[in-house]
Amino acid sequence: MIHLTQIIYVFEGQEEIFHQFEDIAIPTISKYNGRLTLRIRPTDNCIIENNIDKPYEIHLVEFHTQEDFDNFKKDEERKKFLHLKEKSIRTSILIQGIKL
Repeated sequence: MIHLTQIIYVFEGQEEIFHQFEDIAIPTISKYNGRLTLRIRPTDNCIIENNIDKPYEIHLVEFHTQEDFDNFKKDEERKKFLHLKEKSIRTSILIQGIKL
């Protein structure tokens, strides 16, 4: 099992476009033995300490194998909507780990 944490920064004013992309990308995860385990939209009052900008969203996702994750990234239907991702996401950080 692999575990992914994605920290997502969205261009201001492009939130709706980001949501359109997520409406396609998130259901696609399960097609590839994956699962969105947590989706957080942090607010100022929930942050205890930070040394980075507050992200728009944080996603925790798991896939059974690296191959499953790679296949998710290659999904043809998802790829048709990558222009929405490119238009709405300023930057993101993807952290891959294992359960200890």
